[in-house]
This record gives sequence, structure tokens and C-alpha cells, in this order.
Amino acid sequence: MSTISASARIHPLAVIEDGAVVGENVVVGPFSHIGPRVVLKDDVEIASHVVVTGNTEIGKGCRIFSMAVIGGVSQSLHEAGETSSLTVGDNCVMREGVTMNTGTVGGGGKTVVGNDCLFLANSHVAHDCQLGSGIIMSNNVMLAGHVHVADRAILGGGCAVHQFSRIGRQAFIGGLSAVNYDVIPYGMLNGNPGILGGLNVVGMTRAGMDKQTIHRVRRAYKDIFEGEGNIRANAAAVRDAYIDCAEAMEVIDFITADSDRAISSPFRRKG
Repeated sequence: MSTISASARIHPLAVIEDGAVVGENVVVGPFSHIGPRVVLKDDVEIASHVVVTGNTEIGKGCRIFSMAVIGGVSQSLHEAGETSSLTVGDNCVMREGVTMNTGTVGGGGKTVVGNDCLFLANSHVAHDCQLGSGIIMSNNVMLAGHVHVADRAILGGGCAVHQFSRIGRQAFIGGLSAVNYDVIPYGMLNGNPGILGGLNVVGMTRAGMDKQTIHRVRRAYKDIFEGEGNIRANAAAVRDAYIDCAEAMEVIDFITADSDRAISSPFRRKG
């Protein structure tokens, strides 16, 4: 049997399958379908013609608009019906036509989305993606499988992100860009193939970063990307010079970490 709170408002033309858990003050519109392994936490609002399926948990206060399909089976060629999940944090908005897939066993079995994220129309989160909080994905953004996106990154309309890529905290991806390689924290990337165009200084300022810190991060960026060595070697070489600047160290640690992808640069070359 489903567990449906007395305060929930379920339209008589909606389908809530046996086993679903529906929290307090949840609203489910007509012709929406909630699967048997779905958990809708308190104050979730689901419009008409929405499908929430799979082993999926939707956090408190989320809003899901019409024609979205949340928790669908992965589109991986290796999908074989194994147990996997999707977890969406609190206060996320999924606009019309958004799709999010559960994970795969080969990728850890979990797709995870943080809190306070905004997914505009027809954006897609593929299997095994790991998203932080405060992320904005504009219309038609496409994340391939196993992508990691850190907090407060902004992805412009129609951009596509290659599988296994990482996008650092507060990075900004321009519309229609192709993200082939990892994008550093605070980086700005545009074009196809994507070219790093400097730092997201506007975003850094809006986040409350002081001018001195921004100047240190910009200097580290110049040392890393304009140095004579390759990107990863340069980042390792300047570590001691920026050990007292957490934001610059965030960029350095991101570059020197293990990754399946190269680092995006201003020069269309691999790191």
C-alpha cells in the first residue's frame, strides 16, 4: 500500500502506485504518474502530465512541471535492469520536459542532485551524474553520464557536456558550448570546442569574494595557463605560492586531481 499523508492533494486523475510515499502538503496534478518506489517529501508540487518513476526520492519543496520524466531508466547501452537510484535535494525546480535518469551499477548506481537547483525546459541529467547545490541549467542543456557539476555552476542554453567531465564550483558555461574537457572552478568556457576564456569574475564578486582574493586567483590562473609547462605541471609547481589562498588552492587541487578528462584551456590543447 502507498503511504499518502492526509494533507496531500492528489487529483483524482493522477496515479499513485502501491508502495509510493507521499509527504505532507504534496500536490499531484491530473494525469501524473508516481511509481511504486518513489518518495515525495513534504511540500512537493507536481503539475499535470509528469512521470516520477524508478527508485527516486524528491526533496522537500521541489516543483516539477508538465511533461517532465524524473527517475527514468538510464540510457546507457550497458543498462541491464540493475537496482539503481536518483536522489534530488530540497527546493529544486524542474521545468517542462526535464529528464533525469537513475544510475548504473558500473557508475556507482546513484544519480544525485543537491539543493536549490534550477533546471529549465528540456534539460537532461544522465545516469550517474553528481550535481551540487545552487546549480542553474538553462533550456536544453545536456549532461552525459558520470558528469560532476559543483555548487553554483551556471550552464547556458543548449550546451552539451561530455561524459565523465567535471565542472568546478561557480564555473560559467556559455550557451551552445561543447564541454569536452574539465572546467576549472570559477572558469568561463565558450564555444565548440569549448575554450576557457578566463574567470567568472562577476560570479565571484556576487558570491562575496573580495578584490584581493579575486586578484590572487587571477594571478594563479595566469601562472597555470600561461606558464611554459603543461597545465597540470604548472599547477603543481605553484602550489606553495598560493597555499594561503583557499580559492586559488581550489583551482589547483581541481587541476591536479585524477580525472578521465583533460583540462579545458584557452589554447585548445590538452592539459
